[in-house]
Amino acid sequence: MSNNTDIRLPGEGESHQSRSSRPPSQKSRKSSRSNKSRQSAKHSHRSEESAPLLSGDVDHRNYGDAPDHDNAPSTAASTLRSLQEGDSRKGKKSRRWPSIIALTILTLVLIAILGLGFAAPEVAEQYAKEAMVFEPTDLSIDSFTSSGVRARIQGNFRMDASRVHKKPVRDLGRAGTWIARAVESKRTKVEVFLPELGDVLLGSADIPPLVVDIRDGHTTHLDFVSELTAGDLDGIRRIAEDWLDGRLGQLRTLSEEIMFKANQIPVVPKYKIGHLGFSEGERDGAKGMLANVSLTLKNDYPVDFEIPRFRFDILVPGCLADAGYLALAEATTAETQVSPKSDVDVNVSGFVRELPATLIAACPDTQTSPIDRLLGSYVEGKETLIYVRGSSSPSLGTPKWIIDFMKDVVVPVPFPGHEFKDLIRNFTLADVHFGLPDPFASPESPQSNPRISAVVKALINLPEEIQFPIDVARVRADSDVYYEGRKLGKLDLHKWQHANSTRMTIPDEDQEGLLVQSIVKEAPLNITDDDVFADVIQALVFGGNPVVLAVQAQVDVESSTVLGTFVVRDIPAQGKVFVKPISGGNMTSFSPEVGELEILDTSRTTLTIGAKVNVTNPTEYAATIPYVDINISVNDTILGHATARDVSVVPGHNHNLAIEAVWNPSSHSGNEGAHVGRELLSQYISGYNTSLTLRTHPLSIPSQPHLGATLSIFNVTIPTPQLTSPPNPNRPIDQDPPSSSPGPHFIDDAVFHLITSTADLTLLSPLPHTSLYITSVSATASYNNTPVGSIDYDLPFEVPPGVSLTPRLPVDWSLGSVGYEAVKEALGGKLKVEAEAKVGIRVGRWREKVWYEGRGIGARVSI
Repeated sequence: MSNNTDIRLPGEGESHQSRSSRPPSQKSRKSSRSNKSRQSAKHSHRSEESAPLLSGDVDHRNYGDAPDHDNAPSTAASTLRSLQEGDSRKGKKSRRWPSIIALTILTLVLIAILGLGFAAPEVAEQYAKEAMVFEPTDLSIDSFTSSGVRARIQGNFRMDASRVHKKPVRDLGRAGTWIARAVESKRTKVEVFLPELGDVLLGSADIPPLVVDIRDGHTTHLDFVSELTAGDLDGIRRIAEDWLDGRLGQLRTLSEEIMFKANQIPVVPKYKIGHLGFSEGERDGAKGMLANVSLTLKNDYPVDFEIPRFRFDILVPGCLADAGYLALAEATTAETQVSPKSDVDVNVSGFVRELPATLIAACPDTQTSPIDRLLGSYVEGKETLIYVRGSSSPSLGTPKWIIDFMKDVVVPVPFPGHEFKDLIRNFTLADVHFGLPDPFASPESPQSNPRISAVVKALINLPEEIQFPIDVARVRADSDVYYEGRKLGKLDLHKWQHANSTRMTIPDEDQEGLLVQSIVKEAPLNITDDDVFADVIQALVFGGNPVVLAVQAQVDVESSTVLGTFVVRDIPAQGKVFVKPISGGNMTSFSPEVGELEILDTSRTTLTIGAKVNVTNPTEYAATIPYVDINISVNDTILGHATARDVSVVPGHNHNLAIEAVWNPSSHSGNEGAHVGRELLSQYISGYNTSLTLRTHPLSIPSQPHLGATLSIFNVTIPTPQLTSPPNPNRPIDQDPPSSSPGPHFIDDAVFHLITSTADLTLLSPLPHTSLYITSVSATASYNNTPVGSIDYDLPFEVPPGVSLTPRLPVDWSLGSVGYEAVKEALGGKLKVEAEAKVGIRVGRWREKVWYEGRGIGARVSI
């Protein structure tokens, strides 16, 4: 720093003039020593004037002005003479000590004066550096010039001796400045260089003449206007970049060295975004996205100036760190007033014309683009960095030197994210369709998992920032499904699903929402916890109350705006899915009925049956069953199994569902199984209320053995499906039904022949395609619990499909019984009788003996 300073002390001119105008005494003699003393005094005075801050008011008096007494010896001469000759009047040795002491003091004073003469400039400079304090109170920019700014600087100057570390320097400086009182400087041009950065010229300042009080503790208020001129713009730009990157540890200026440590260098001011809004707009004839931002900067400095309008570019990082930045938008600030130590309100308007291809294209070896990362961080509430660079385009009212300086300076700006809590307000599934796994799929393939198809409806809360039209074209998600806080599995929606969206106002709230609907087809549900899945099935089947499933997902949304189509990835979403119970806690609501039976295969103990089943689905959900095999049991005794292939169940009535069942009690449960199976058949054909228990097993779904094993803990009991008997074409429509028995009606009619003591029966076979054979009959008929007669017949006869008549079976009448008398009285008419029988049955190779109890069988009596 070069500083041309002229220091003038108060009263200095008057004192000098008085000394010069005073005539010397006529009696005085000017010795050579006096001249040398005066020259030395003048030299000392000039040295003091050249001191940086302190200037002593030293009055070099001409001691030759006093009267001259030639005959009076000087004190020094007397002292020397007394030392050599002694005192003739007293002659005592003790009278020499005062002279010796005086000479010693004089010598020490002389040495001190000579030492201070040489040391005073260095002491004054050190005292000034350490004691000088300038406290700026206000800095205002009067105007911007073509090369810098015209600034008004106000502050308080004082000397604080307590800041000086060395006590001798502090004491001498305090004394010297008290004598000098004040100093005055001439107009000065100060240039600031930075030696540690290659002697970069930071700038220069034109300082007007100043007068300050330099006494310790005295304060001088300064108020002046200075022309500040920017120095080497390239060097300043390097300093700014180091400062922004946090690499600027300290600064040291040249000449008058001033050291600024890291904690003394101003930091980037903190800011807070007050308003952020995006809307569709037009600028210079081009459509695009408008962005309006209002933010508040914290100003801790006493500065006062107005920032002109300024244009800058908004940049975002590219795919690679060294690939440079990608232009996102243009922005312009309004004129901004900065007041001392007050928050600064800044309004910024931005415009995005279009998204360049490099911004939306996926980066190498990834599936994400730079805009994906930017938007993803924003919606996740994470802080991200955007970069601001001064625009090279000229701005109205902005000096060229500022544009030249800022056009190559890239400022990183932390941009806070917005965590969108409760973004999905309502999440529902409609037209739900469940699909069981493909039995022949690989266990690791998606087809080996249960599948869900549904219409997904989501009502999305639109943030206040979004004020432009937006259309959702496709969605996909990675979803986790939870039940009562435990993870059930993952719903695989990684494939893009088509969607449509409708903007709407949320009912009862003054808030905009976006209703998004997407049709999901056969999305695999990967069960990760079998115990949780078992609890869900139990609640759906037996609970009778809706089951609440929580869904947490990361959603990718392909949206279309005025800027084009781009993907916003990893939007956090969560919702709840209410699944209605399957049966309301009562499985009888399924109402299964067997409409048609067909014997597919037989063995000695096995029947393979194909059936057409009618079932009522009381839920709102549909299901597709590629393959499932379920055990059929009674009282924990397995009697066989049923298999469904490629069956679709819809809500409501379902007709002719193809089921294949294998009846093989002895193979599954041995003799106990054969006995239980025989009893079940007997009760069933006799019209008793029977039920079957359905239970899965590990091979129910071959590709998912753990799923079948998990579901096997549930016993689903349903009424035994009713067999539909064919109608008797020979019976008039208005005729009474053949039997009042609630069960199936295998005996449509009976005719007793009294003379021949025989009976023939009209049978209704439930097998429309297969004949069955009755190999033996041992039966007893009764009327009002009294015997009528008995039949024992060991010859097999065929029962073909449909309606058939048995051979005449011999009857052994119970003569004399009340029942027999009732039969005779009914001659030519009919009566209702009961029957108990043991019947041997054969179907193909399968044979079985069952018992039968019939009630209310209509019997006609003929001769």
